[in-house]
Amino acid sequence: MEESKVSKPSGTVPVPRMRRGPKAFLNEVLREMKRVTWPTRSETNRMTGVVLAICGLIVAVLYIMSLLVSSGLHMLLQKR
Repeated sequence: MEESKVSKPSGTVPVPRMRRGPKAFLNEVLREMKRVTWPTRSETNRMTGVVLAICGLIVAVLYIMSLLVSSGLHMLLQKR
């Protein structure tokens, strides 16, 4: 039988260096944190309001669905 040769990929794939220690890890974290674009206070407040409004809407929809299913089951079971 002839063995098929596995060709290596033409490009190189970066392989993370795993054993560099906690100090190197913290240095990388600090370097990445400097690149982060943080939102302003007004953006944070606005987006918090959006999240709370969506949560309230979902709670209201689920509550209404619960009432409908409960009353439907109640009517179904009383007919028997």
